[in-house]
Amino acid sequence: MGKSSRISVGIDLGGTKMYAVVLDQDSEVIGTARRPTNGHEGPDTGVENLLKTAQEAIESADCKDAKIEALGIGCPGVVDLNKGVLKVAPNLGWEDVPIGKALSKAFDCPVTVLNDVDAGTYGEYRFGAGKKAMSLLGVFPGTGLGGGFIYDGAILHGKRYSCMEISDLRVGGASLLRHDGEWATLEDLTSRLAISSAITIEAYRGHAPSLVGTPIGGIKSKMIANAIENGEKAVEEILEEAIRVLGIGLSGLIATLAPEVLVLGGGLVEKFPDRYVKGLGKEFKKTVPPMLLDDLKIVPAELGDHAGAKGAAAYAVKQANQ
Repeated sequence: MGKSSRISVGIDLGGTKMYAVVLDQDSEVIGTARRPTNGHEGPDTGVENLLKTAQEAIESADCKDAKIEALGIGCPGVVDLNKGVLKVAPNLGWEDVPIGKALSKAFDCPVTVLNDVDAGTYGEYRFGAGKKAMSLLGVFPGTGLGGGFIYDGAILHGKRYSCMEISDLRVGGASLLRHDGEWATLEDLTSRLAISSAITIEAYRGHAPSLVGTPIGGIKSKMIANAIENGEKAVEEILEEAIRVLGIGLSGLIATLAPEVLVLGGGLVEKFPDRYVKGLGKEFKKTVPPMLLDDLKIVPAELGDHAGAKGAAAYAVKQANQ
């Protein structure tokens, strides 16, 4: 690369791993790096590892003479967008982490801190399944459940904080995870962790033999897929019920936002794209005004692990050039 070349850097801070990419001026990935997040080690160690991961990605891109135009990072939780602070990340146990300040100081460039699913949704809007959509709703069932919404190129957010915390949408019914009559959240009932919890019970009862003895946290999407392929009906029924409940929970959002595209991402969707697309579509037909479904396309995400990191980098560049 010549001295006049510019690059951008994007980081996806996930519950299990942090992943950094370097993009050239054509938004092509020219460098990557990753390492375990290990949130239990605390935010100070976590930020140090973020800096190391970003630096390793830059070194792998072999672009010493290039100028970093902007750096973006998607974080799993509520973000103070103005201050670049991760306010709370429940799955990491972190609070009030000044990630933006640390990255800006280390790399001497404009830094944008945003929610991780906002970043992933923006990545799919710019480069993946939602290109050219006027309005795009992103839903990512993973260890938890996250959502993001793009309207006319802008990420929907509050005055100060990120929003679209669809994991906290309430679904009627009893739950052992809630107290004093509080309704369960959509995440309580539809995340991979929720599905794995139900599978663990069925394994104990002898209805999911391939997963007997597997800890809840060790039940991955591929293992669920293998169990269904092996004819373990109880596992299939749990997955189908989770999809049905997700459809019920999202129907209010579809009716409220009338998105042109609903992009579905995350490990579960990667393993079961047709089940999620068809299952959600079936529920929406029951609960959403028909005319609001006329323009809706339900599609699996296309970028995989690149969605959050590429989206964070692209959005950071956009913010830096405004």
